[in-house]
Amino acid sequence: MSSSAEQGLSEPTKEEGGGSGAPSKNALKKAAKEKEKLERAAKRQEQERQQKEQAEANDTAKHLYGALPSSSGPPDNMPNPELIEFAELYDVKEDERVTVDARIHNARGQSAKLAFLVLRQEAHTIQAVITEGGPNKISRQMVKWCCGINSESVVRATGLVKQPKEPVTSTSISSFELHVEKLYLISEAAQMLPIQVKDCMRPPPMNEDLKEEAETDAQGLPVVSLAARLNNRVLDGRTAASQAIFQLSGGISNLFMEFMNQNQFTWINSSRLAGAATEGGAGVFEVKYFDTKAYLTQSPQFFKQMAIAMDMKRVCEIGPVFRAENSNTHRHLTEFTGLDFEMVIRHDYHEVLSLGEKLMLYIIRNLQQRPEYKRLTKIVDEVFPGAGDFKLPSGDEAQRFTFAEAVELLKENGMEASESEDLSTPQEKALGRIIQDKYNTDFYTIDKYPSAVRPFYTMPDPSNPKVSNSYDFFMR
Repeated sequence: MSSSAEQGLSEPTKEEGGGSGAPSKNALKKAAKEKEKLERAAKRQEQERQQKEQAEANDTAKHLYGALPSSSGPPDNMPNPELIEFAELYDVKEDERVTVDARIHNARGQSAKLAFLVLRQEAHTIQAVITEGGPNKISRQMVKWCCGINSESVVRATGLVKQPKEPVTSTSISSFELHVEKLYLISEAAQMLPIQVKDCMRPPPMNEDLKEEAETDAQGLPVVSLAARLNNRVLDGRTAASQAIFQLSGGISNLFMEFMNQNQFTWINSSRLAGAATEGGAGVFEVKYFDTKAYLTQSPQFFKQMAIAMDMKRVCEIGPVFRAENSNTHRHLTEFTGLDFEMVIRHDYHEVLSLGEKLMLYIIRNLQQRPEYKRLTKIVDEVFPGAGDFKLPSGDEAQRFTFAEAVELLKENGMEASESEDLSTPQEKALGRIIQDKYNTDFYTIDKYPSAVRPFYTMPDPSNPKVSNSYDFFMR
């Protein structure tokens, strides 16, 4: 017996190859299977390639879709079209051919022969239909390609405006849809975006802390946090509500300009840098101005007063205002756009107060009454319910109270208040509810504040030095 056998070691079999170095039968079988697998994969790939080439060769619509050439001129099959804005589609007649540039809001394949796209342009959306066949011989390949375009990609679509059998409830343009004849990709969006625009169309959690973790609502749908929106502002800003808010903000500026022009105000553009704080030393941003210090202006007050001293009589402007207020509340902003005016007082400071009240009524009433602003407010209201429910007095005059009358209203409703102390935030909120219930208005002014709670430069009332010739505007 050999030493190997003595140690209990078995002899290698022929199948294992022994020590000759030749592959075993198992190894040969495994290699053969692997070779067969690779051959099948190569054959399948070749078949797919041939099928794809055959499909492309048989594609009757390959010139009607694909990437838009990046050269300066249009392709031979697509001369420069006249582009139309979505806002103009409301006036287009049925069966009229139009070309639009828009984003893909979403895409849905109904079948191999039919697909639906929602195209978006600013706050407007319209349904687009791609159907196999038709006069242009749209192919299944084109239908499939259209379904695969990433959301938020920019496309150029040409088609016929048609009236659907039933109004399209999922788009802002509900009485028409676009039957696509051509569709070209202008700019492709990434397949994976940090946030989805459709998710941003639902309101963010109210009173949330800034945080990154994902959340879902009661229906299990993603809720985009405020932090995620701010970190991806370009995507969040594409929602219909965000677009409407920007346009309403511009509308407020336009209405302010209208009112100022109607009342003979001169427009000025004052500097946003000053050599000293314009409203005291606190709450000011300091910046380096070459070899010296400068400050971002807390208001254009100083420059407006200079203009009045130049005998301009009435001046106004729109511009940024900076306040170094390190307070994270809804009542404190470090930067905002100010609508400012200054005017000569001929007889009494109530001339300024009355004009300010008329200005506010003019802006708010026109926002509520003009069709375009009503349409935009409705869009915002769909995301933030009640956004357009702002009440104004029925007449041409704002509801005005003296400070003493405001204190009396609070006392009548069981709240403590003093004519010698300023109103606290809870008192101001309560007063807004009381005035809305009693006078049916969300806008009012308070006049004759106690001198003790106003800055030292506020003029006292000559007939009663305990109160001042000062006022505040309130919007609930």
